[in-house]
Amino acid sequence: MEDNRNLILATGLSMLVILVWFVLFPPPEPVEDPNATPISEQVGADPGSADMAVAPPAADDIADPSAAMDPAEMTEVALEEAARLVIETPAVEGTISLLGGRIDDLSLRNYDETLDPDSEIVRLLSPVGTAEPYYALYGWAPGGDLGFDQVPGAETPWTVEEGDALTPDSPVVLRWENGDGLIFRRVIEIDDDFMFTVTQSVENTGEAEARLAPYGIVARHGLPEDLQNFFILHEGVVRKVDGQLDELAYDDLPDLDMIAREGTPAEVVDVLENGWIGFTDKYWMTTLIPGAGQAFTSVTKYVAGADIYQTEARMPAMSVAPGQTAEMTTQLFAGAKEWETIREYQNEGGVDRFVDSIDWGWFYFLTKPMFWLLHNLNLLIGNMGLAIIALTLIVKAVLFPLAYKSYVSMAKMRELQPEMEKLKERAGDDREALQRGMMELYKKNKVNPASGCLPILLQIPIFFSLYKVIFVTLELRHAPFFGWLNDLSAPDPSSIFNLYGLLPYAAPEPGTIMALIFIGILPLLLGVSMWLQQKLNPQPTDPTQAAIFAWLPWVFMFMLGSFASGLLVYWIANNTITFIQQYTIMRSQGYKPDVFGNIRSSFKRKKSDS
Repeated sequence: MEDNRNLILATGLSMLVILVWFVLFPPPEPVEDPNATPISEQVGADPGSADMAVAPPAADDIADPSAAMDPAEMTEVALEEAARLVIETPAVEGTISLLGGRIDDLSLRNYDETLDPDSEIVRLLSPVGTAEPYYALYGWAPGGDLGFDQVPGAETPWTVEEGDALTPDSPVVLRWENGDGLIFRRVIEIDDDFMFTVTQSVENTGEAEARLAPYGIVARHGLPEDLQNFFILHEGVVRKVDGQLDELAYDDLPDLDMIAREGTPAEVVDVLENGWIGFTDKYWMTTLIPGAGQAFTSVTKYVAGADIYQTEARMPAMSVAPGQTAEMTTQLFAGAKEWETIREYQNEGGVDRFVDSIDWGWFYFLTKPMFWLLHNLNLLIGNMGLAIIALTLIVKAVLFPLAYKSYVSMAKMRELQPEMEKLKERAGDDREALQRGMMELYKKNKVNPASGCLPILLQIPIFFSLYKVIFVTLELRHAPFFGWLNDLSAPDPSSIFNLYGLLPYAAPEPGTIMALIFIGILPLLLGVSMWLQQKLNPQPTDPTQAAIFAWLPWVFMFMLGSFASGLLVYWIANNTITFIQQYTIMRSQGYKPDVFGNIRSSFKRKKSDS
C-alpha cells in the first residue's frame, strides 16, 4: 500500500518538476532590436549613411509558372525554364539556374526518401514552378541614384565566365554587366559536404560612385509537405544572433506580415559580430552564414499574398568609387544535419555555435552528452540498437548506488507489509493513529519510504533526453537493428494483424487507429517487461487500486506502441535490467520474491474462476 502511494507521489512530483521547469525556463523569446530601422525607412535611407542597409525585393516578385500537373512533370518543366550549371559532389547533386543565379535544385545523394530499394533520394531545394519551391537567392540592393534594374536580382540573366560545372575542385564564376559601367561577378564554390561559399563582387568602370548592398535570401513557398508539426520538434526559422539561439515556428511567421504592414520591421535584428539564419526541418537545413565577425541584418518575413516564408542576410552598403572593386563573401549550408559534419563546420570552419542548429531541446545539457555517448557507442559496436542497449547499461550503472538504496528500502517495506496490515486493523478509521504507527515502524526498522522516488525522478529527464535524441537526430533515421526492425526512428512495423509477417497482409500504416490496436512485437515485450517488474512490488490491499495497477502495463503497452522503436528498445532494456537488479538486491536482503510462483498462481486462479 505504501509503495503504491510512493509511486503515485513520484508521478505527481514528476509532473510538478516538469511544470516548474517550464515556468522557470520558458522558451526563449525572439530577440528584437528596439533600435532597428524599419524596412520602409531602410529603402529610402540617406545614401551617405555608413550604416545603410538596403532591403532587397520581396520574394513574391519572382514569377511562379506552376500549372496543374504532377510534381515530377512540374519539376521537369521548371528545370527547363533557364540554362543551368551542374552541381556534382560526393554529398549532393543538382543545378544552378543562370536566371537569377539561384541555387534552387539540390538533392542529397546519401539519403533516400524511404527504405524502398527504388526510393528517390531526398530533394532539398526546388525551383519556382515546382510543387514546393525552396531556394537560395543572392543579389545587390541599390542605394543612392541606382535603381533595381541596375543591380542583379531574381530575374538577372547571368552568363558563365569560368567553369563548366560546380565541383569541390572547380568553382564557377558568373558575370553580368548592367550597361552603366558596373560589372557584377559571383564566384560559387562548394566543399565535399554541404557548404557553398558565395563571393559577390562589383567592379565600377563608370565615372560616378556607386552605392549598393549585397544580400542573401532563403525563400520557401508554402509549408513543407513533410512538416511534422510535433510539439517536441522545432521546424521553421532558426538563427544564431550574437550567441543567442532563436527559433520561430512556421505557424508564427504569418503574424509577421501584420507586423510589417504596420510599418515596423518583420523580425529585423542588427547583428554585431557572429550569426547565421535560415530554415530547419527535422533532418535537413538551409542556412545563410555571413563571415565570422561580419555585421549583418538578419530578417525573417512572411509574404501573405504569395504564401512565402523568407529569411534574409543583408550586408552593410558599400561605396564603390570609379576604378575600384568591392566584394563580399558569405556561406550557404544546404544539406543534412549530420552531427559530425556540423560540428566540423563549427570547430574548423568557425561557424559560431553551429551545433546548436540541431534541436537539442530544453534538456540540452543532458541531450548533447547523451547523443555523444550513443554516437560513439554506435561507432564502436556498429549497430544502433545494440548501442542503445549499451547506453542503457551505462545509465543504469551510473544510477545503481541510488537504485540500490531504493530496492533495499523496498525489500524492507515488503517485509514490513504484515505488520503494516496489523497496524491498519488496530487503527481502524483513525488515520492519525495509523500514520503515527507507520512512522514509528519506519523509524524502528530504519526505512525511508520516500527513497524510492529519487531514482524515478532522475530517470524522467534522462528518458526525455533519450526520446529527444531518438526522435530528432539524423543518425537514428533509417538506422537498422535486427530482423524486421530496419528503422529505429520509426514505430515497430510488425503487427499481430498479419501474425508478424506469417500472413500475406500488410501491417496497418503507422499513426492509424488500426496500428494502435494491432501493435507490434516491441510494444508486447514492453508490456511484459513492465508486468514482470510490477510483480516485484507489493500488491495493493484495496481491490480498486489493485485492479488499476494490474492494468497499467497493458495500458502503457498500447499508449507507447506508436513510439519510435529505438525508444522501446531502450525502455525494454531498462525494465529488464531494473527487474534483474531489483530481484537480486531483494534476495540479498533476505526477501525472496516468488515472481514466477505468483504468475502461476494468477493463472490457476483465472482457470478455476472460468
